[in-house]
Amino acid sequence: MNVKATPRGESADLTELHVDQQLCLALQTSSSLITRLYRRLLAPLGLTHPQYLVLIALWEFERPVTMGDIGERLSMDTGSLTPLVKRMETAGLLSRKRDTRDERKVWVAPTAKGVALRDDLLAVRREVVRQLPITVQQITELRRMLQDMNDAIILADQTAS
Repeated sequence: MNVKATPRGESADLTELHVDQQLCLALQTSSSLITRLYRRLLAPLGLTHPQYLVLIALWEFERPVTMGDIGERLSMDTGSLTPLVKRMETAGLLSRKRDTRDERKVWVAPTAKGVALRDDLLAVRREVVRQLPITVQQITELRRMLQDMNDAIILADQTAS
C-alpha cells in the first residue's frame, strides 16, 4: 500500500488518487458511452440525445411548459437549452410562443410531428436498455442511487450558498 505522511502527521493512502478510484471519471465515462449508444440509435430519426430528452420531458408534462420548466426538469441552463429548442422548432418538432403578459416567458409544446416520434423513441430506449450489460432492476437501482446522490449534492450546494 502506498501510504505517505501528510503535513499534519496523518497517513494518506495514495491509491485514493488513482484514476480508477475516481467516481467522477466512472460517471463521466458511463455517461459518454450511453450517450454514444443513444446517438447511434437516434441518428436515423434525425435527433440528438438532448433533443430526445427535451421531447420526453415535454410529453411528461402533457401541457405547454415554459423554457424554465424544461431547463429545471433536465438540469440544463437557458444558454444551452435555447439554441437546442430553436433547432427543434425549425425541424417542426415543437412550437414556441412568447407569453403575452410576461415576454420573458416562452411557452413550449410538442407538435404533431414531435408527438409522432413517441413510439420510435420508446423503441430506442428499450434498445439501449437491452444493450446494457446490467438488468432492468439494476438500472432502476442505479438510477435511484444517482438521483438521490444528485438531490443531496444540490441541497448541500444550496445550503452552502
